[in-house]
Amino acid sequence: MPGRHLTGKLTHTTLILMPSIFSRIVSGELPAYKVAEDGRHLAFLDITPLVEGHALVIPKKEVDYIFDMPADELAALHVFAQRVAKAVQAAVPCKRIGVAVIGLEVPHAHIHLIPMTKVSDMNFANPKIKVPEARMKELAAAIAAKMEGGSGLAEAKPAGATAGAAVPAELQKQVAGLQFISESEAPLEAVAYAAPGGELPNAALLKLLGEPAGAKVETVELTQFLRNHTADDGVLSDVALSNRYKALQMFMKQDMDGVQVYRVGNGSQVHAYALGRMMDGTLAGFKTVLTET
Repeated sequence: MPGRHLTGKLTHTTLILMPSIFSRIVSGELPAYKVAEDGRHLAFLDITPLVEGHALVIPKKEVDYIFDMPADELAALHVFAQRVAKAVQAAVPCKRIGVAVIGLEVPHAHIHLIPMTKVSDMNFANPKIKVPEARMKELAAAIAAKMEGGSGLAEAKPAGATAGAAVPAELQKQVAGLQFISESEAPLEAVAYAAPGGELPNAALLKLLGEPAGAKVETVELTQFLRNHTADDGVLSDVALSNRYKALQMFMKQDMDGVQVYRVGNGSQVHAYALGRMMDGTLAGFKTVLTET
């Protein structure tokens, strides 16, 4: 208003950007009907599809606008989408796979792959259909099975186990409810693998973990990996919670041999596996996802 002066102190406000719903799927925080995955990309069924088999393809790295992606990353996303589209067409009766990029629904770049027999199947003004959970699982499995070169999904194995290995009850108790905090939060999941004795070369380790062949593998000492979570004044700001991470670290070091953290992959989303040998030879520990940009 004329003649009116505003006085007061200016304060700085920190804007905290929350991860997109798709990033929460990538980290494992939210479930999805996954059909394919590699080190940089993920494909899963749309839960509000236009038709059965409607899939979404995303980069694991969170980018709001698809055309803000670097040229090489944009090209790689479309190459991955091509593989997924061929699998969808092989698994779902249709004439073609329609492709659409809208970019307004979720602030995370994604490509729609839509089985179509007529042009109107691609009309986003159409009412979304409801597909029962059992059918969604069936469709996801059928598409994953048609992925040329394999789906890359570690989830194709029983959760928390490989080749019949049982997850120790005490390990499950130790990791229950814990999350790893990087640039987003991801749960710790207890895992166990029936692995051959001795050292595992990277190729054998990746196969055991269900990770893509040739993925980058780095090793980190467990204490170093958990240092921000075990410190009383660390990222948790909760002494009781940091004590839980200290207890987990102590349990693994006392009950397992050769405990090591394996960082698998590169880019903004990295899978991390903290593993050691139990007395029965089982390779056990926990896995989580790191977000680093």
